[in-house]
Amino acid sequence: MKEQVSRHIYLLSAAHLFTDMNQGALPAILPFFIAEYGFNYTTAASLVFALNLVSSIVQPAFGVLSDKSGKPWIMAAGVLLAGSGIAAAGFISSYTLLFASFMVSGIGIAAYHPDAARYANKVSGRKKGTGLSIFSFGGNLGFALGPVIGMWLLLSFGLKGISALFLPAVITAFALYVVMNRYQRDEATASAARKIQSDAQEKKDRWGAFALLCVLVFSRSFIFYGMVTFLPLYWIHVFKQPESVAGTALSLLLAAGAVSTLIGGRMADRFGFHKVVRGGFFFLLPMLCLFNVADNVTYAALLLVPLGVALYVPFSPMVVMGQRYLPNRIGLASGVTLGLAVSVGGIAAPILGRVADAHGLHSVMYIVAIVAVLPAILSFALPKQKATEA
Repeated sequence: MKEQVSRHIYLLSAAHLFTDMNQGALPAILPFFIAEYGFNYTTAASLVFALNLVSSIVQPAFGVLSDKSGKPWIMAAGVLLAGSGIAAAGFISSYTLLFASFMVSGIGIAAYHPDAARYANKVSGRKKGTGLSIFSFGGNLGFALGPVIGMWLLLSFGLKGISALFLPAVITAFALYVVMNRYQRDEATASAARKIQSDAQEKKDRWGAFALLCVLVFSRSFIFYGMVTFLPLYWIHVFKQPESVAGTALSLLLAAGAVSTLIGGRMADRFGFHKVVRGGFFFLLPMLCLFNVADNVTYAALLLVPLGVALYVPFSPMVVMGQRYLPNRIGLASGVTLGLAVSVGGIAAPILGRVADAHGLHSVMYIVAIVAVLPAILSFALPKQKATEA
């Protein structure tokens, strides 16, 4: 087995960056849609719902497809579709067509994650935590850069400027297809030999443990989307800051989180995956409570850094744990723990939008803090890794 993480992980991470950059740009776009078309919070948040609903529904299917016959072209097509859907939104004024364009982007995001995470597991060798953290870092950095780049494009060129996100999607999709096809051919013989060994040392899938992990994954996703969808609006309407500053606040949270993804993976390889996951969720709860009582913008901005750390440190360790709980279905496990971790929380965005319309943005942040109690407690119930899984 490889001792070092392969260089291919960096291409997968870069493709992850450009895929999730489109998803990260969406919350920054919402204030412009509200101003341009007169959407209310519920209507605007429903666009987040459109992207994440379709992504959540089809992501497990792409995970099963990855386990049966994963192909690099599926990953490349995913990157391309993710960029196309968001880029098209700059030229659309119809709410129905906007909804459809974000659904197209969601399909692309769902297509990319399972197979890419399966390849990331393969090229990481023994250092699964480190390898998956590099891969996850790309996606989280894309989420962090999405609001900044999206805001700059919108302020500089108007809504049509968002179409520029299509260019990196095309370039990355082409590179991913060419390089990973070559890698797949080179690995064909070695894979046959590994299959003989794995048949002799067959591991069992642990569905109960995986189901419990999913509760943590989905809870984190709810918290994540509650923050990233409404944080710019919170900055504008509660702290009375301009739109450009609101986008910067979101990027601060996501940038701190992206760096913490790398830290979390390395800590998991050294100290254990369970300890890192428990520590992250246990620290997240008080940070959310402090943020809710912040009464000035400086105090709230300072809290975004530890919030990002606590929210992202458990991210890549949970992906590896999911792959270890389902060793015979790594694509499916990756699609759920990595793909749905980014998507499923967006389904709740319209519900939170209704709460915001009826009771104000403070109520949304209180709900997010309440949900954080669940993973803080259940993380201690996750079963330990078996010796045969090491």
